[in-house]
Amino acid sequence: MENKTIARTLRLLSQLMELHEENPFKIKSVANAYFKVDKLPFALKDKPLDELDKIEGIGKGLASKIIELLQTGELKELNEILEKTPEGVVEMLAIKGIGPKKIFIIWRTLGIESIGELYYACNENRLIEAKGFGLKTQEEIKNAIEFKLAANGRFLYAQVEGFAKTLFTQLADWTGKIDNSAILGFTGQYRRACEIIDELEIVIGAEQIDALKQNLPAFEALSLIEAENSFICTTEAGFRIKIYVVEKAEFYLQWFKRTGNAEHVEQVLALAGNGPFTSEEEIYSKAGLSFIVPELREDFDEIELAKADKLPTLIQYEDLKGSLHNHSTWSDGVHTLEQMAVYCKENLNLQYLGICDHSKTAVYAKGLNEQRVFGQHQEIDELNKKLAPFKIFKGIESDILSDGSLDYSDDILKTFDFVVASVHSNLRMDEAKATARLLKAIENPYTTILGHPTGRLLLSRAGYPIDYKKIIDACAANKVVIEINANPLRLDLDWRWHRYALEKGVLLSVNPDAHRTEGFHDMHYGILVARKGGLSADKCLNAFSLEEITAYFNSRKV
Repeated sequence: MENKTIARTLRLLSQLMELHEENPFKIKSVANAYFKVDKLPFALKDKPLDELDKIEGIGKGLASKIIELLQTGELKELNEILEKTPEGVVEMLAIKGIGPKKIFIIWRTLGIESIGELYYACNENRLIEAKGFGLKTQEEIKNAIEFKLAANGRFLYAQVEGFAKTLFTQLADWTGKIDNSAILGFTGQYRRACEIIDELEIVIGAEQIDALKQNLPAFEALSLIEAENSFICTTEAGFRIKIYVVEKAEFYLQWFKRTGNAEHVEQVLALAGNGPFTSEEEIYSKAGLSFIVPELREDFDEIELAKADKLPTLIQYEDLKGSLHNHSTWSDGVHTLEQMAVYCKENLNLQYLGICDHSKTAVYAKGLNEQRVFGQHQEIDELNKKLAPFKIFKGIESDILSDGSLDYSDDILKTFDFVVASVHSNLRMDEAKATARLLKAIENPYTTILGHPTGRLLLSRAGYPIDYKKIIDACAANKVVIEINANPLRLDLDWRWHRYALEKGVLLSVNPDAHRTEGFHDMHYGILVARKGGLSADKCLNAFSLEEITAYFNSRKV
């Protein structure tokens, strides 16, 4: 074992000891040994073991730890402390800018046990309330986490969208100077609006193809190198980019081929032939199919539906009439209830807002006890007079407790216009436990919407396993709406289950889970995955008009 490995092991031990508030003198001794070992001019493995305790800064206690590492490759004391520390908390120690003291607060006070949960908490503005944290520290932690996630080479759609659009404009301008007849298009995961992007792909159709290929490495925005059939690069942030240059006459065929899921492409071309084609619409027409938008080209049932001319008219952002499941300063939001409502009315031209601050179990998020629920309802009544005809609906995000019950009595639950039931705690469940917990909540007559059904956080937390069919069937039987949580970290319910829900007659709702006015714009990402799932406006709760949704909520009153 090399000195650096020994030093890193001792450092981790000292950090975990600090995290568990062990003897400060012992912590300092181990931490000092880490610095000492890291800078030794000789290899410890080459020294006689009985002489290690004579090295300056390393006494008998630390020498015994080093000997144990050299002889066994591990440290019993470290293994024991790791067993009582959540894996995600250990991973936090690798985030630049936060040490054991801050992680202790994050873990013990805020109840956060993974990097994904920490990143979500930064987005929800929860860290600034904790001792020793402020807005600047919260932003630094958020940026450090984004850097760490980027190291894996995978990105959320929302993370790359702005970069992709800017790059496309730059590339189109640059290409036009060499070949003003060239045409460009995104392909692959980005064009299909996948929630996670591994690679950004662009195809260029050109008449001056040789000139374009010769000059592409000089395109200043990227450090492109020529590969077998494309130009590739990886940005400083770790984002892979691939650009294809094809003959203009081949553009639509190549655009189509490189956009869809491989099975989708194969099936369509088996019907349409290999062109040439003057548009993607022509490809589908020659295949005897209705045009299939890029978001749907995932080899589900879209080809069968296109054969029968039964493709849904997909929802668009403009179809939304209101925003449900949002938070204000009554719990962990950044903006006041009035600010959230006015923004929806004046900036987004919406007809209504559903406010769903956290319930009383969510102490970490200043959840509302019964008295504060009454106080918020009084404010809503006043604002509804002031902002009419715009309306604020009285909602709550009620925690689903471990036994599946909601955390208010029926007397309180019946005072709300609607209830979003969500799991926020005790997330370590097997499928049977998680499914049973959700089923009981769904069967509660006051549950209107099932919030972020699996609790997943993309790229960082898989979410608890559930029996999707049982959950969706129960929602159908109990007339419970299922949320498409539009936060780019969640996008939960997963789009792969939207079709099943729609077939069962379940309404879906594109909810931003906004904790500040800017958060309303996340509905854009919710709409993208809703379209992938085949959602039409008539099956989306918050595409209902004010009159329609008022009638719907009234019909659900117990």
